[in-house]
Amino acid sequence: MADRETPVLELNNLRKSFGALKATDDVSLTLRAGEVHALIGPNGAGKSTLMAQISGRTLPDAGRIRFQGREITRLNEVRRAQLGLGRSFQISSLIPEYSARRNVMLALQARQSHSFRFFKPTLWDRVLIEGADDILERVGLRGRASVPSAELSHGERRLLEIAVALALEPKCFLLDEPMAGMGAEGAGQLVSFLRELKTQAPILLVEHDMDAVFALADRLSVLVYGRIIASGSVEEIRNDPQVREAYLGDSA
Repeated sequence: MADRETPVLELNNLRKSFGALKATDDVSLTLRAGEVHALIGPNGAGKSTLMAQISGRTLPDAGRIRFQGREITRLNEVRRAQLGLGRSFQISSLIPEYSARRNVMLALQARQSHSFRFFKPTLWDRVLIEGADDILERVGLRGRASVPSAELSHGERRLLEIAVALALEPKCFLLDEPMAGMGAEGAGQLVSFLRELKTQAPILLVEHDMDAVFALADRLSVLVYGRIIASGSVEEIRNDPQVREAYLGDSA
């Protein structure tokens, strides 16, 4: 069991280039137990590329990634998910014709069988149904359990993707703009939920809603042109002149 001082996730000097473009330029950061570490920066800063490297969708050109003390730099996305690295929106693509409940049931069945292959869940398995409904209740989608995921609103699909991540019981969460498509009320509810979720597993959060970031984050790292220009607490980042000039502006 990791303590708060031992990184659950550790990135050391990650680099990734696409031709002359340095999408990730010598990036190092840590995620500790019980915290939300927010990764912020302008569009095109390299946040999505960095998250893809952490999840295993894209391999870095150089550098190292450690997860729970284990080197995972060259492991593929499925193996990382099996180890407990949970990325919403990429752990398991939602199946549009499946209901919200069946999407979560699929993830529960995959976890129980220790397999991440897609297969048809047992539709009348009470354990799977009740487990899925409990998770949907946690994210506020219990009343939408029977609705096909294709018919959910954009914000509801975000919540369902978090529910799928929860079903796999990850050891940390990688959440990529979970507030996108949500109104103020929905975003506020999600902030409260994520505050509770971090006690189950720490969260690396990419988010443009700065009100949500400032409400949630224990630490922030600011990525600009592929490089981290500052890391620290909310107050340290708010008051950093370089960060205010490069990104925050009036948001600070």
